[in-house]
Amino acid sequence: MSDTLQLAKSLIARRSLTPDDAGCQDILIERLEKLGFNIERMRFGNVDNFWARRGTASPVIVFAGHTDVVPTGPVDGWFSPPFEPAIRDGMLYGRGAADMKTSIAAFITAIEDFLARHPRHDGSIALLITSDEEGVAVDGTVRVVDALKKRGETIDHCIVGEPTSNKRVGDTIKNGRRGSLSGTLTVKGVQGHIAYPHLVKNPIHMAAPAIAELAATTWDNGNEYFPPTSWQISNINGGTGAANVVPGTVEILFNFRFSTASTEQELKDKVHAILDRHGLDYDLQWELSGNPYLTAKGSLVAAISRAIEQSYGITPELSTSGGTSDGRFIAGICPQVIEFGPLNATIHKLNECVAVADIEPLKLTYRRTLEILLNV
Repeated sequence: MSDTLQLAKSLIARRSLTPDDAGCQDILIERLEKLGFNIERMRFGNVDNFWARRGTASPVIVFAGHTDVVPTGPVDGWFSPPFEPAIRDGMLYGRGAADMKTSIAAFITAIEDFLARHPRHDGSIALLITSDEEGVAVDGTVRVVDALKKRGETIDHCIVGEPTSNKRVGDTIKNGRRGSLSGTLTVKGVQGHIAYPHLVKNPIHMAAPAIAELAATTWDNGNEYFPPTSWQISNINGGTGAANVVPGTVEILFNFRFSTASTEQELKDKVHAILDRHGLDYDLQWELSGNPYLTAKGSLVAAISRAIEQSYGITPELSTSGGTSDGRFIAGICPQVIEFGPLNATIHKLNECVAVADIEPLKLTYRRTLEILLNV
């Protein structure tokens, strides 16, 4: 059993449901301290984070990830207990196996291997680890980045260990992510008896034409790396529960997944213009979960692409699809952020797993990326 597999199993065995780290970071820190890393534990609220750095010179290459996992779902739907890592038919099963404890294990063993081969390397190696990625993500990576920014600390390259691969490990690198902008829209009407329509204003009826226009609007056409911005309704709530009462308000929850072809303010302005054009009486509360970020083809994309080709024998494609990640926060202090990790087919599902045969090449990919970027 490889060191990476052993470490992955040790991490999976920890019941680290967001935001509980459950001791995962202690395991990592113990190994990093032996390698000469300076460790800064950064606990915000009930979230454990740490920043570990070895070296003071540039370039600064960071591995970023999270030790927290999503809930297991019904345990009786698993082949084996989700926090008891098990290997069956060449697959490692357990919650967090793909998202993303195997990646974190590979970070550590890749660094150990790299330092054994190149103890006097140039530049610096660092890790940013949180236990608040799968939850609300307010006391995790974003807080660590803010702390680094305040003291003027920057990053040159960052690899986030998210599970990015689709059909075969190595086929996809995420070189950016769309932004996420949500709105809670309350359209106001006049409540009353449904049999007296002249005495009421039905906010659902009033909102419907505006909803149709919002749904049909082309917000942008995307660009080389991003698809067009998408606007979707997730919830509509209105009514008293009675069949004979017109509601006084209707609440609509919607979300933009937006590309770098649009800005947050541009999207807000367009929405308000449509709502105003339809003469609605409304309140609209906005929440930005993160702006889009993009790493164009450059030294980091080239380095990890070459490392993937050497480790997996496949040429990766660039993609910005999927949800948000902590890369959106790190991009504020790092010009080049990419994500690369195992297959994403089982993440957040029952019986989450990774192929054992894919684990050691993942470690090799991370190590070779370090070697390329640090010219050793």
